[in-house]
Amino acid sequence: MNAIALGPVLLSLPRLYAFASALLLIIAARYLLGLPKPVYQRWFTGLMVAWLIGARAGHIALNAESYAAAPWDVLKLWQAGYHGLWGMLAGLIWSAWTLRERIIAMGGAMAMVIGASSLWLVLMTLSPLGGGTTVAALPDITLEDLDGNAVHLPALANGHDKVIVNLWATWCPPCLREMPLLADAAEREGVNVVVANQGEDLLPITRYLDEQGLAFRYALRDPNQQLMVAFESPGLPTTVLFDADGRALSQHVGELTRAQLDQWLNE
Repeated sequence: MNAIALGPVLLSLPRLYAFASALLLIIAARYLLGLPKPVYQRWFTGLMVAWLIGARAGHIALNAESYAAAPWDVLKLWQAGYHGLWGMLAGLIWSAWTLRERIIAMGGAMAMVIGASSLWLVLMTLSPLGGGTTVAALPDITLEDLDGNAVHLPALANGHDKVIVNLWATWCPPCLREMPLLADAAEREGVNVVVANQGEDLLPITRYLDEQGLAFRYALRDPNQQLMVAFESPGLPTTVLFDADGRALSQHVGELTRAQLDQWLNE
């Protein structure tokens, strides 16, 4: 699980860890570097901007093929897609340039940038607030498709194709934004895509899919939200990747990106 629910708000754990690391950096730098306030403010403000630009640029460079297919995705800064090591490198370059006339402070600032970035990477790896998947395999659940036909989820694991199960609703904006990505994935060889609507009546589901021209072989209704319970999902959208034998490989809460979906399917 890569997110937690705070009331109606889903909070991404990577972002929470980043905020915690940045807060520690703010406190340590303010009291240990001994910089005049204007110099400190200029350095720290620029550091945050440099880190974000570097981390975003690094992620895009490492997933160039995915972003080439949809260049405007580069501007979707709210989505996941930041590379910590590239961000750290950008922060070190900014610190070295900005504090070049204060050698001792520059060395301390660079050490703190390395420390804060390393802390974020450690938190990402250990995931103390949760991580991995909350389900081991495709749950033994039977749902109906939009024509009323029964679909037994474990039967979709045919030994050849990966299975993606996405939980969504028509009132959920991130769910709707990622639907075209899932429709593209459903057309690929070697993958079965299940879009399981949570708790809604048939009419709004079919109306939305028809209006958007989206066709899924496995568009299912889950009126009792059985999959929300099985996946221990804190909110929508939630997407789980299963291997060809039905074992869970990865779980994501929040909007999927093209780069992440490509990584899942190319593994």
